[in-house]
Amino acid sequence: MDSGPDRTYHAADGDESAERGAVPDPERSGAATPDADAEATVLLQMDADRDRDLLAEALGERYRIRTGSDPSALEGKFDCCVLDAKAFDAAGDALDSRRERADPAFLPFVLLVSEESRGRPANRAWDRVDDVIELPVARRALLTRVSNLIERRATSLRLRRTVADLRLKERAMDEAPVGITLARATDGDDNPLAYLNEEFEALTGYGEERFGEDCRFLQGPDTAEETTDEIRAGLDAERSVDVDILNYRANGQKFWNRLQIEPLRNEADETTHFVGFQTDITERKIRERRLEVMARVLNHNLRNKMNLISGYADLLRDAPDEESQRRALDVISETASDLTGIATAVQKVDETASAPPLAAPIDLRDELIELRNRIRSSYPDAEIALSIPGDDPIEVTVVGLPAAISEAVENAVKHNDDPSPSVEVRVEQDSEGWVTIGVEDDGPGIPDHETQVLESGETSLTHADRLGIWLIYWVVAKAGGEFDIDTGEDGTTIRLEVPAHP
Repeated sequence: MDSGPDRTYHAADGDESAERGAVPDPERSGAATPDADAEATVLLQMDADRDRDLLAEALGERYRIRTGSDPSALEGKFDCCVLDAKAFDAAGDALDSRRERADPAFLPFVLLVSEESRGRPANRAWDRVDDVIELPVARRALLTRVSNLIERRATSLRLRRTVADLRLKERAMDEAPVGITLARATDGDDNPLAYLNEEFEALTGYGEERFGEDCRFLQGPDTAEETTDEIRAGLDAERSVDVDILNYRANGQKFWNRLQIEPLRNEADETTHFVGFQTDITERKIRERRLEVMARVLNHNLRNKMNLISGYADLLRDAPDEESQRRALDVISETASDLTGIATAVQKVDETASAPPLAAPIDLRDELIELRNRIRSSYPDAEIALSIPGDDPIEVTVVGLPAAISEAVENAVKHNDDPSPSVEVRVEQDSEGWVTIGVEDDGPGIPDHETQVLESGETSLTHADRLGIWLIYWVVAKAGGEFDIDTGEDGTTIRLEVPAHP
């Protein structure tokens, strides 16, 4: 060590296991340390001699000092290791192993080269150490070089903690039970997607290939324009958005999405990103609609039919002749039967729409053959034709699909006054995994006002037959498919298009 005027010596301690506490230098109190709550530790890996004592004195003003001479000392905790040539040779691969265990954090090693040892390890030193200091060295220069290395370590540890925190937050977002997206705020109409989590990909079928695109790719033909306008207005105003929107998955399947958007602002209060939360609420929307319709059906039909029964009961009491009494009794009996039919239809709709997911796929081909046989048994004069491609099973997991098709076929037969009503069921499959079922009849057709309620939801239902259409509609909606009714002069075609495995 140089004994120049800038040195300040303290008493040396020759114990190899000793740690030295130092009084912080007020002029250097702002120096970076690996941990804000503890001082850095310097390991002096060398035999006890005058150089080690002088190093301990100089570095001890700012750092804790540990000393050792055996390579096992490298197993302990330290923030910088200073070795002499002898200790460097003895450490061998232990030095590399210790550095690897610290990775990715930076752990510095410094080699001291004295006049006696100069040149011996130099040919391989820089492969294993971060600095080589030649003795003698001025105290201030020694502190500066060691401090620079320890500051690099402190920075690496802070970065490591930051990266760990970011990874933890990203993991929390990736494993969140709702879809999460992050889009960049721009001056234009597009907000490019920058992040999406695993649940978003599971929910929509879209992944990282959509980065850089606006999330409008989730919208489709039936997405309400007023809802998209509301979203756009919220983004333009950089405020929160909370809407229910009909979206489309990558395979074309519809689903109701509870979309919540929040702006993210920087320290200057500038909006830099928008975070979006997506939740599939299809089941909830169908349940709400079903309760609304059921309430309207029961309220309207029960009130009308009970009024009818009450009126004819009064007429029965005052009926002047036997014929009038018979007619009153017939109406009462027929109306009571209608009420029983309404109760049965309500129960069927509720059980079908509320059924849990199928435990295993069903073969639609077998279901349709069984349906045809059942209709022929109940309506011997009806002509039921099946058009099913190929001979292979048509496996589907659409909840309630057989019941929906049965409802369409039975209504087509029941409401056809022709002595020999004709119904054909056509099934088609495509390469994208969708199944289309068409039910064609030659009957009088379904009145427009009965089908309009599917879209408007405002027309009161007047009898239980109308619930059959609702049942079909809800089965298809729950699967995220398309439902269409086309009535013409030659009859009606009901078309159900659903993904085979929603």
